Amino acid sequence: MTKPDDTIRVLIPLKVRQKNGRPKILPPADYRPSEDHAQDPHILRAIGRAWGWRRRMDAGEFATIQELAEAVGLAERHVSRQLRLAYLAPEVLKRLTCGREALGVSLYDLCFLAGEAWAEQVDRTVGAVPTKTAS
Repeated sequence: MTKPDDTIRVLIPLKVRQKNGRPKILPPADYRPSEDHAQDPHILRAIGRAWGWRRRMDAGEFATIQELAEAVGLAERHVSRQLRLAYLAPEVLKRLTCGREALGVSLYDLCFLAGEAWAEQVDRTVGAVPTKTAS
């Protein structure tokens, strides 16, 4: 088990609002979407749901994934797979939620990719990210 000072906190500047009784993820105010590509609503919804489930488990509301699955009325296998989305790399989350380029990865693939190292996740979803070199 990790100690509190070993915890990494990732903050993503998004807001969740209710629209027609459903949660909707809103990007930052300064974000200007391109007209040729919009984020996949299925992926955004799954990421939002995964983060909600993760918060509930971290708060101690559920001790196991099985308890969570029973509470939300979904199969344990489905909840387990989708819960992995809460552990995607920050760069991948940023590009999925605010990015303008089309990604060549499906929701199903993202669920399994979340177990990889963050650098590997970025490479496999959006291509190599330029690295800084020492001068």
